[in-house]
Amino acid sequence: MSLAAPAQHSGDCASDRIEGMTPASETGPTAGSQTLSRGLRALELLAEAESPMSIAALAAGLDVHRSNAYRILRTLEQHRFVVRDEAGLIRLGPKLTVLARGVAPALHTAAMPVITELAYELGMTTFVTVLDADEVVTLVTAEPSNVAATIARNPGVRHPLHRGAPGHAIESSLTRAERKAYLGDPEMSRAGSEARRKGYALSRAEVIDDVTGIAVPLRIAGEPPAAIAVVHFKVPETILEVVDALQEAAERIAQSYR
Repeated sequence: MSLAAPAQHSGDCASDRIEGMTPASETGPTAGSQTLSRGLRALELLAEAESPMSIAALAAGLDVHRSNAYRILRTLEQHRFVVRDEAGLIRLGPKLTVLARGVAPALHTAAMPVITELAYELGMTTFVTVLDADEVVTLVTAEPSNVAATIARNPGVRHPLHRGAPGHAIESSLTRAERKAYLGDPEMSRAGSEARRKGYALSRAEVIDDVTGIAVPLRIAGEPPAAIAVVHFKVPETILEVVDALQEAAERIAQSYR
């Protein structure tokens, strides 16, 4: 619970100065706005990656020359939004956690202790996602410390609403007017309808191969539509017990607002 470009220029400062002298209506996006857009896209790519990225992979993802990708990287590094390890691989930096706390901060604070406890209880990675346009974005996550292997789910990871249990659970909670506003289509999908009928959503390999997701809606007045979910390597035999635990956790989070 992403974001026709003008031709690239060899020098950021020069291109900013030249395009700044020309009306935007004639040139489209300025070099400065294009660079900002690419920097933000770089952060999205790193958040979506399952492991640290090389500069070559980042450049390919941005569809730019390596030299341009390196300049973007250096700026992000200076602000501690990304860091590089000894091998030169790039990952998101700790500075982003400060920004993340500013997104639905009350929900972040209310959910963290609940999902941490639930992750340990179930032995599954537990997280809260929120709706952002037609995508779901992971807001906060907790991994169990009492199992040998876990599935990483980093805050900031996003995917289309129609893929995965969290998205289906969120869709199932939307009113017709909300679906029209967020998705442009008031009609509910088959997966959303099934999740509404059951009270929970179940998905298999829709987001990550060989991974099962289970989610229930989390609706709180004043907060974006959300879901609380777990992921596991297989469908639990006690799936209804997992659903009950998720629904209880959702209620505990909601009660903290009352």
